[in-house]
Amino acid sequence: MGFDYDQLLDLVAEVGFRMAEAGAETYRVEESVSYLLAAYGIETGEVFAIPNCLIVSFTDATGHAHTRVRRIPAHGLDISLLESYNEFCREISQAPPRLEEALERMEAIRQRHYVFPLWVQLACYFVGGGCYSLFFGGNPRDAVCGGLCSIAIGLCVTVMNRLRANVFIRTMAGGAVAAVCALALVAAGAGDNLDFITIGALMLLVPGIAFTNAMRDIMSGDMNAGINKSVEALLTATAIALGTGFVLSVAQAL
Repeated sequence: MGFDYDQLLDLVAEVGFRMAEAGAETYRVEESVSYLLAAYGIETGEVFAIPNCLIVSFTDATGHAHTRVRRIPAHGLDISLLESYNEFCREISQAPPRLEEALERMEAIRQRHYVFPLWVQLACYFVGGGCYSLFFGGNPRDAVCGGLCSIAIGLCVTVMNRLRANVFIRTMAGGAVAAVCALALVAAGAGDNLDFITIGALMLLVPGIAFTNAMRDIMSGDMNAGINKSVEALLTATAIALGTGFVLSVAQAL
């Protein structure tokens, strides 16, 4: 039996899809898929990736063209999972195994991937928000309040994810919840500076990595991906401003 090019296409398209879904940069997705194709003797492969789509195409030894298009849904960033797939691509490129074995090893990555429980994630929200409140000039009481507001954001984001809300609505709700909690804590006398508490918690929603990757894509010539991610980052920032601003405006009016 000859080489199964369709199975190879399944492998490389799935790897590219999973890397993009884990938050990989555009160049990383394209290079990884290209390296895998080259490892299995494909010299005519073409890979095109943007944040919500991946296209892989190559011509086999008989001159037959193979193409696969994968739509990438809205996704976040999972550095641990991304590093695992990145390491997988390096290993396969250096010593390509049988396609069946490669597919099994790729599937094993997802099965052994560990997701921290909710309480650990909320603890990280608390530490992150509290430290940001201190960084911007708040006192220890503000830091504790900033951490509590960050926990509220974490719970809100978790609920919104389960409701399958889009990024804009999820971020706007998180900003509104943070502002409500900050107002309540300051009114109760637990915190002293509303501004430091609020901004410390909101920093957890700021799309810093998305904007950095967008600039990197633009500077490397991937204009479509860069502009796409830039607009996404700007919309996220707008959602933060709308959610927080609405609550603070209502509170001021009352």
